Amino acid sequence: MIRRTASLVAVLAALLPASAAFAADRATPEQAKSLVSDAVAYLKAKGQDDAVKAFQDPKGSFRRGELYVFVFDTNGRYIASGANPRLAGSDAADLKDAEGKPIVQAMIAETKDKPTAVIDYVWLNRQSNKVEHKHSYVTRDGNYIVGAGTYDD
Repeated sequence: MIRRTASLVAVLAALLPASAAFAADRATPEQAKSLVSDAVAYLKAKGQDDAVKAFQDPKGSFRRGELYVFVFDTNGRYIASGANPRLAGSDAADLKDAEGKPIVQAMIAETKDKPTAVIDYVWLNRQSNKVEHKHSYVTRDGNYIVGAGTYDD
């Protein structure tokens, strides 16, 4: 019994640093807002073609830990996806989250009369491989909706 308890304690102690490191790697809302601001500035300065390449580069400056940039046009078409570049050009107007909420339509609607919004939904966190609550910070600039999101702890 003592040996089994000691083994369990050793396993739990080994796991604690990993879970603490994962928690420490969580992006903050401020980091997501900063990434979106940087992405909007880059898009304005470089144009769509260069921006799409930069946003979708898995080793580029627009990939920061669990944060990545996504861009939709105001019709709901993917312009860029840092999480999955194959989505670029696809129609996401009817995209829904894990609970059935139409998230792209929410982004379009919430930024129609004001340039920025926070959209809450449930999405797969690719780092944890779990469906979690996500908060995406989006900015409308012309016909583009640029965003990045954070997950709850």
